[in-house]
Formats: sequence, structure tokens, C-alpha cells
Amino acid sequence: MTVLTVPTADVTGPAGISRRIRVLRRLRRNPLAVLSFGLLALVAVVALLSPWITPYSVEQTDFAHTFSPPGTPGHLLGTDDLGRDVLSRIMLGARASLQVALLAVATSLVVGVPLGLAAGYFRAWDAVISRFTDLLLAFPFLIMAVGLAAIRGASLTNAAVAIGIAQIPGVIRVVRSDTLRLKSLDFVAAAVVDGASDLWVLARHILPNATSVILVQATVAIPAAILGEAVLSFLGLGIQPPAPSLGTMLATAQQFAARAPWAAVLPGVVIMGLALAFNVFGDALRDALDPKGNRR
Repeated sequence: MTVLTVPTADVTGPAGISRRIRVLRRLRRNPLAVLSFGLLALVAVVALLSPWITPYSVEQTDFAHTFSPPGTPGHLLGTDDLGRDVLSRIMLGARASLQVALLAVATSLVVGVPLGLAAGYFRAWDAVISRFTDLLLAFPFLIMAVGLAAIRGASLTNAAVAIGIAQIPGVIRVVRSDTLRLKSLDFVAAAVVDGASDLWVLARHILPNATSVILVQATVAIPAAILGEAVLSFLGLGIQPPAPSLGTMLATAQQFAARAPWAAVLPGVVIMGLALAFNVFGDALRDALDPKGNRR
């Protein structure tokens, strides 16, 4: 996994507030950042409200109108093999994907950030944590997620936990790298000379200045988690029917791809669009957080 590093400065006090304002200004001047953020905000609102705004119940079938094409009156995106409304299922499927992604990333951050801080700041802990990270990195991301999901059983929560555990090594490496860099800076050395405890230095100086790197890593981890959830659901190890999932929609539609290609294409487009939007916004956020770019 690629280790992302974002140059940072002391974010405490008025200088930190001014820096955040400059970051927001740079994001607003980036059309791709604005477009991707707008798309993500729209999807997030739709996903949040989907239980109440879907045109039909996701379990409502209509065997008289199976495989209705997109544009059919009453079914904007058509119907599937059981006559269920594709739009309603995509809306709730996107909600499930975002739930899994956010839970997975939260899991990886809760575990990975403290371990990364400890590995970067305490030399005695570095060897143990780094070897643990290397052990986890020996297994490919999706292979580990599939294995953990198979062991724990198929459900939304288990899929999120499995993906989150698989993402922990990347978080540890990113946070450890930035902690090593921050530990050598003057303001950290001054705090140590003043008698600050290790926990105070980590909580008051290291962690706030590593927030930029953590945010960027999260925007990179979310699309990976969305793809991971789709793969697990496609294999039957994620969200279980009749609950809708973009991955299960793809798995069901593959056998009818020649007759109703839209049933497979539309969920795939949503997965691709979400992953692309998060990646584009993550790249824009990384550029905006670069102090050298802020001075341009």
C-alpha cells in the first residue's frame, strides 16, 4: 500500500486557523474538488434519506413487469428479474456501501492511529508494531478481508470489521512515518525540554499535526472499503439478501446480463462513481494541505 505523507506545520493557535482557511480556499478554487465533493454530498444525503424517499419498497416485486428497461413509467431505472425497482435498490445499496466504508475506516483509524503514534514515537515499541504490520501486509487486502469475513460470517457489521482490520497496516505505516518526521521538529523538542510528558506531546503536538495525513489516508481508504464491500457481497460474504447491496445486485444481474444489461451496468457505475469521487477529492485535499502549494 502506498504511504501518503503530507507536509504539516503546527496547527495550534491562530496560525492553524489561518492555515485551515487557506486550505478551504484552495479546495474551492479546484473545480474537480468542488465537483467531487458535491457528488459525494448528494449521494450522502440520498443515502441518509433513502429509507423514506425510495419510490418503492426494496422487497416489492412485480412479476408482470420484470426486466423493464430504464425510462419505463414508474421505474426510472427499470426493474430486475423479480420486478423490483432498480432505483430504489441502488439508493439503499449505496447507503449500505457508505455504512460499511465508514465503519471500516473508523475501525482502522481507531486501531491504527494509536499504534502508528506509538511506533513512531517510542523506539522500544517500533520493532514489535512494525513486525506486526509487516505480518498483516504479507496478505493482500482483499484476500485478508474475504478470509476474515468468511470466518466471522456474512453480515454488514462483519464485512465492515473485516475490511477495517485489513486496512489497519496502511494506517499504521502512514501515521508512523509522519510521527517520525514530526518528532524531529523544533516545537516538539521544545515541549520535551519544557518537561512535557510523552502522552502530552503525542496528544497536544504530534496528533494534531498528523491530522492532515490521517484525513488524506481516510479519503484513500473509503473507496477501497467500498470496493471491498462490493466484492464481499458479490461473493456472498457481505450484506445478505433481501437487503440490497450494490455487490449482490451485480451478482444477481450477471446471469441476466445479455437480457437486461442495465441491471448490472447501473450498480457498477454507482460503485465506480463513488470510488472515483473519493479518490479525486482525496487528491485535491492532499494538494490543498501542502504548505508549498498554499504559498502559490
